[in-house]
Amino acid sequence: MRGLHADTGYLLYRLGLRSGQLFNSFLQESGLRLRHYALLRFLATTPGALQRELSASLGYDPSAIVGLVDDLEKLGFAERRPSPDDRRSRIIVLTDGGRAFLRDTDEAGQRVTNELVGPLDAGEREQLHALLQRVAESGLG
Repeated sequence: MRGLHADTGYLLYRLGLRSGQLFNSFLQESGLRLRHYALLRFLATTPGALQRELSASLGYDPSAIVGLVDDLEKLGFAERRPSPDDRRSRIIVLTDGGRAFLRDTDEAGQRVTNELVGPLDAGEREQLHALLQRVAESGLG
């Protein structure tokens, strides 16, 4: 097993799997999955986004975005609105219900993160976050 743990890419893969399992577990009660949560988190950073922008930013297939938005609309967490730039296009917007859901899940999300990085002290956690952010910003688009 030591050989696999010497490979940083493999460690990131395993941590990603574990993170997804933990997040999906805490989201299970709401009926949502990590992909829904990621979409909601992204929408919280923007006044609205076209489906193709969501697809490109999150790295999800465009057809998957349609289903995720449908699910979030049914729950009242997001809605499609006419784009102010092009009335034929629709933007996806986070609703007040979606914002409330994110606020309600902040503590649970922090518990998941704490479980993942439990062996690290506060300084190491900040350093890890900064390094991962730098890698993500340069390699994930």
